[in-house]
Amino acid sequence: MIDGAEATQVTFVGQIRNISQQATNVTYRLDDGTGTFEVKVWIDSEQANLEDPNSMHSKLSENAYARVWGKLKIFGKRHVVAHIIRPVTDYNEINYHLLEATAVHLHFTKGPLDSLKAQSNGANGSNGGQQGGGGGSDERIPAMTSASARKVYQCIANTPQTNEGLHMQDIAKRTGLEVSEVLKAGDELQSNGLIYTTVDDHTWAILEI
Repeated sequence: MIDGAEATQVTFVGQIRNISQQATNVTYRLDDGTGTFEVKVWIDSEQANLEDPNSMHSKLSENAYARVWGKLKIFGKRHVVAHIIRPVTDYNEINYHLLEATAVHLHFTKGPLDSLKAQSNGANGSNGGQQGGGGGSDERIPAMTSASARKVYQCIANTPQTNEGLHMQDIAKRTGLEVSEVLKAGDELQSNGLIYTTVDDHTWAILEI
């Protein structure tokens, strides 16, 4: 499941961390920035020649980037069976993939872009052009969000800061919450697409849309 939507066919870009060649398959361990994942490519040993310099497998190497199209499988552990895996030759494709992943996440969490534009236009018309900082930030928070997550969000939104955001220790001091509560609230806000990590896993900033 990705943001509540079932996924079976996937495509993603990752950096190859390890390559393991077997008689019947090649297993690539890819890191896409969220973690590492195994990608298996089954081969016909009678037809495939992994040493052929013109084969796709010979062009894939550790620490290089690759694009994968495949199907999610669970056999012992979750992995991807690749229909196609190819090297990334244009590094713009890496940035494109990150933007595409962001767009898909926002589509499933916020709705289609056209409906968001319609809501925005309606809100601008009914509010008579009233704009402001800080006061309307609660509107983005889902109704089921916990009180501690709301407090953490408001702290980040209303505290003057650099683009690096606020560290959870700073948030704990400002809100009076325990660090464990702030960490749990941060996970909740990240899962709702409201904040994102910056310089490390415990420094957060508001995700503007």
